[in-house]
Amino acid sequence: MTSSKTQPACPHPNLPPKGEGANEPLRGIVHTVAIIGGGPAGLMAAEVLAQGGVQVDVYDAMPSVGRKFLMAGKGGMNITHAEPFDVFLTRYGARQAAIEPLLRAFPPDALREWIHGLGIATFVGTSSRVFPTDMKAAPLLRAWLHRLRESGVRFHARHHWVGWDDQGALRFATPDGEHIVNASVLVLALGGGSWPQLGSDGAWVSLLTQRGINIAPLRPSNCGFDIAWSPYFREKFVSEPLKSVAAVFGETRKQGECVITEHGIEGGLIYALSAALRDEIERSGHATLHLDLLPDWPLQRVQIEVSHPRGSRSLSSHLQSRLGLKGVKANLLREVLSAEQMHDNTVLAHTIKALPLRLIATRPLNEAISSAGGIPFEAMDAKLMLKELPGVFCAGEMLDWEAPTGGYLLSACFASGHAAGKGVLDWLQRPR
Repeated sequence: MTSSKTQPACPHPNLPPKGEGANEPLRGIVHTVAIIGGGPAGLMAAEVLAQGGVQVDVYDAMPSVGRKFLMAGKGGMNITHAEPFDVFLTRYGARQAAIEPLLRAFPPDALREWIHGLGIATFVGTSSRVFPTDMKAAPLLRAWLHRLRESGVRFHARHHWVGWDDQGALRFATPDGEHIVNASVLVLALGGGSWPQLGSDGAWVSLLTQRGINIAPLRPSNCGFDIAWSPYFREKFVSEPLKSVAAVFGETRKQGECVITEHGIEGGLIYALSAALRDEIERSGHATLHLDLLPDWPLQRVQIEVSHPRGSRSLSSHLQSRLGLKGVKANLLREVLSAEQMHDNTVLAHTIKALPLRLIATRPLNEAISSAGGIPFEAMDAKLMLKELPGVFCAGEMLDWEAPTGGYLLSACFASGHAAGKGVLDWLQRPR
């Protein structure tokens, strides 16, 4: 580090109050809250705090805030989901009970109204997913940042947090050297471990571990999986979409689309089952996913068509003419069946309806859409403050929860940022 700059000091949350009047209510004091991380959770906490009359400084390691938010919106900004709220809550799996209070305080309907307040209209798609009318993230982010700046929020780009100094102040590595920052309260919204090139690199894990916080290991979520394709299949069908299929794992069946990759398989249909598949691989070393190649056909009909006399036609021509199976779907059958099994009508029909794919590993964390693991809810109080570090609040994907794509990830990030902001306001108003 080539230089050291100290910004205006305020009492640091990790230091005990000193001097007379330490237990008096905090009135008439200008509080500065540092928020590290400029994604949806951090920006929502900033908005709540600015509305509460608090001076907010947002620090982000990237050249600008909201990088991952913008990337998530490139294919259409799916902001939340319009399904019934009780069903919506079930999408958070094992962490539903922990996430539920946050979502009840800032539910999907409130999120939509908040977006409308930025001048951005939304609509509900045929799948009940909610999108901005123009399907883009950039206009929403621009309007939001404009409002935050007008409310006094200050932004500090290219500030990479590297921990605390011996006096409890925040240390940032910047292009101009090390900056030292004192703040009344700290909000951490640093993301998980996916998409490190956009700022969520998980470097915060060691910083909090050194402070005595037990962190659940970061794991890929909404991820692809490795399959040992044959060289021929890999060469011929990489990037080929699998449309109108159903995936079955355990008691769960989902219909949709996915895509063949060089390493295996990925896509929305696979992401929906990724948590359970990942957990099974961790337990057993592999997981078997079944694909229904003709989800709208009953098994009996498939059996009839497969058994229909084909005369001089090849099996490939027969499958295409009688069942519409060709290309990647037909060759998937050849990936899992021997030549002898391909000519066993019973085996072939059952495989068409339940083609087994042996998944041997998840794709790496840095390729995943999101991550599981992080700060356990048990390490925080109900207002998302770390029990071991009073005055340090956490929000967003760095918390230990996961959800499928479809608006659930963003909804919980916004809701946790909203909760952390409210928690900070309560903390600042406490008697000391």
